[in-house]
Amino acid sequence: MKKTQAGFTLIEIAIVLVIIGLLLGGVLKGQEMINNSKVRNTNNSMDGIAAAIYSYQDRYNALPGDDPNALGRWGGLVVDGDGNGVIDGAYDSIDGSADESAMLWEHLRQAGLITGAPTADNTAIIPPTHALGGVFGVETVGGTGANDATAITAGTIICLTTIEDKFGEILDLKLDDGDGGAGDIQNTTGAYDVVNGAVDDLCRRI
Repeated sequence: MKKTQAGFTLIEIAIVLVIIGLLLGGVLKGQEMINNSKVRNTNNSMDGIAAAIYSYQDRYNALPGDDPNALGRWGGLVVDGDGNGVIDGAYDSIDGSADESAMLWEHLRQAGLITGAPTADNTAIIPPTHALGGVFGVETVGGTGANDATAITAGTIICLTTIEDKFGEILDLKLDDGDGGAGDIQNTTGAYDVVNGAVDDLCRRI
């Protein structure tokens, strides 16, 4: 007697395909929510750092990093700035013994305005990280040793290192004009190459 081999019916196959579609849709939606959360957290952190800088300036009548009285106030490995109203050094510097842009994080931490323990080595200061994978940096455009990696021509800027252009464009569209080479938010190449998954630094004037 011959056995007939049973297969899947069209209805069963359709049900499986619907379930797979629902699972894929859920995964994609979840990923989108995670990405939106990262962008929102990064934006909030930038606002928080800007607020910390303004609070420091209001409290001590000096910019963090540039404060000429910081060592006398806190001691330890704190380095004074020159008090010229400019945060000298590159936004991506970690050498607080040479660059005010790196010592800025130590001044803010000593003042209790941002989280993190004060440094044990002022030549290797650890900047705060952002939700999109890199670290924050601050500099005054045109200051001594400034990176000046964007076309922003003046002012104090907060930068995000190593940020995918797809996220940079979202931040720019939310907060500025969406143009990577103009306005108050710009990236280091002047354009957002989302298609090729480019990674750049992004800076915002405060």
